[in-house]
Amino acid sequence: MKIVLTGGSGYIGSVTTELLCDDGHAVTVFDNLERGHRAAVDPRARLVVGDLREPAAIRDLLAEVRPDAVVHFAAYALVGESMQNPHLYFENNVGGGLNLLDAMLRAGVPKIIFSSTCATYGQPDVLPMTETLPQRPTNPYGESKLMFETALRWEQERRGLQPVFLRYFNACGATEKYGEDHEPETHLIPNVLKVALGQAPAVPVFGNDYPTPDGTCVRDYIHISDLARAHILALGKDVAGPFNLGTGTGFSVQQVVATCREVTGHPIPVAWSPRRPGDPACLVAGAEKAKSVLGWNPRYPDLRTIVQHAWNWHRAHPRGYGK
Repeated sequence: MKIVLTGGSGYIGSVTTELLCDDGHAVTVFDNLERGHRAAVDPRARLVVGDLREPAAIRDLLAEVRPDAVVHFAAYALVGESMQNPHLYFENNVGGGLNLLDAMLRAGVPKIIFSSTCATYGQPDVLPMTETLPQRPTNPYGESKLMFETALRWEQERRGLQPVFLRYFNACGATEKYGEDHEPETHLIPNVLKVALGQAPAVPVFGNDYPTPDGTCVRDYIHISDLARAHILALGKDVAGPFNLGTGTGFSVQQVVATCREVTGHPIPVAWSPRRPGDPACLVAGAEKAKSVLGWNPRYPDLRTIVQHAWNWHRAHPRGYGK
């Protein structure tokens, strides 16, 4: 297939590009490189530098390539930043998404695989979280993703677009080539591993008074390769609508820190901080729909394996990409 992939210099986009190229697809990456890394773009893919907030750039690219589908990752994804600057998230995630959607409709691109998030649900009423739960985001990041889902649903109803919404839980791990390098880094596992690498004195943990077994937030951690593979499965099937992607097992922050201590052999001190606004206490996926409809099953559901893969990458790239 011919695929245009937005945000291919980012964490999940880089691994999805790698696996698409492994499978023989022709991938064009569209990315402004603002928060990603040129070195994270698989050299087998074509890189076009551009910004979705400039509609002519994506219109021209889709008119030229005429792809079979778009895989859309390009977005801001920091919950805390979205609480501080909501406009930034609506301008980029919604406005940029609408420019992409317009370009797709003009070029006659029939399908989009959208990188969505479990943050569209907000604080769930029940666990595990299924696709039938009400969507009540607790932060502008989740709201911006939900707004673009809504736009895609209407285009599906009115014009026959085929959108797939992949609602991720916590992406983590690495392949041998590509891993996690954000600035700032807000994800738990790389921040824990920075302490083991001697790059930070302690790992910040936000809140120890949540209604969970040990007081820290519980999350469903899903390996980056498993997330990427779900996109490829969705491309190859005649499907549309939402799919949760997670393992169905939750781990607390303290459990993650303990696993990192075991893998690295480092004591990894913790620095306790107050809760962050907008953080739900517990998010665990119900991913039976992805398993039954897409034929998707996580290959790396074990937290220790996930941490080991991340640790391997961070030891090989202690300063990230090309620093």
